[in-house]
Amino acid sequence: MSRKVAFVVHPAKPEAVDAALEFAQGMSEKAIECLGLGQRAELVADKCANVQICRPEDLTNDVEVMVVFGGDGTILAAAEMAVPHGIPLLGVNLGHVGFLAELDPSNIPELIEQVISRHYDVEERLTLDVSVNDNGEEVWHSFAVNEVTIEKHAKTKMLDLLIEVDGLPLYRFGCDGLLVSTPTGSTAYAFSLSGPVVWPDVEAFLVVPMAAHALFARPLVLAPDSQVDVCVADDTGSQLVLWCDGRRTVDMPPSAKINVKQNAKKMLVARLSEQPFTSRLVKKFKLNVEGFRH
Repeated sequence: MSRKVAFVVHPAKPEAVDAALEFAQGMSEKAIECLGLGQRAELVADKCANVQICRPEDLTNDVEVMVVFGGDGTILAAAEMAVPHGIPLLGVNLGHVGFLAELDPSNIPELIEQVISRHYDVEERLTLDVSVNDNGEEVWHSFAVNEVTIEKHAKTKMLDLLIEVDGLPLYRFGCDGLLVSTPTGSTAYAFSLSGPVVWPDVEAFLVVPMAAHALFARPLVLAPDSQVDVCVADDTGSQLVLWCDGRRTVDMPPSAKINVKQNAKKMLVARLSEQPFTSRLVKKFKLNVEGFRH
């Protein structure tokens, strides 16, 4: 059976096309088929006959790895295609922070060799399953790799939310919104809301209020088999908007109820070398660790 790998290119950066072309040519030398996803993959296919343009709906489970040339945002876009098929994502960082996309473009030769030899480790990351129900019927369904956010449309009104955990009411407060995050997302939006950083191999997820007007409205860390239900507890007619990873969205009436739980499908992240999350955290946030004795 012929081998297949896939790649996704950042939607704007020219250097992403150059890096993807170098990778595709390396795969061509070993007769490994390259599937290019997204519009800019055509720029690579024009220069490398080994690249076949592939629509997301035509992806199959036999793709060994999906290499993403961009930043963490590009990886989130690629996850929409990779997670349903259980395809590991391997990121080449052309963005800013890059917690998910760690390789630099200078590492492309190493990337080629290790993909050819299948010399990489695969981590499993918890993802979230999100459903919106109105009058007892499901009206929207999606998944999230980083976080689910529930926000208000009107800036002049405060949301009055009731939070339930495992079917039991936990607390009710006024706020600008609510975020439910995975450990992967704990260094993203949740971090900006003063949520805790959670190591990615921890099986848990976070509930983080946004600008809550309450004495007890601290971030919560829940067990992976917990379920969170959120509903609007007021009668002001507040309109809500729900986002998954800042990419998939739906407007909701006040009568809607949001359910968030662990998704059965994991996100798979391929890594070429073992770099502890502690070291990545120090590097990405430029944490000061100098001048102390160990």
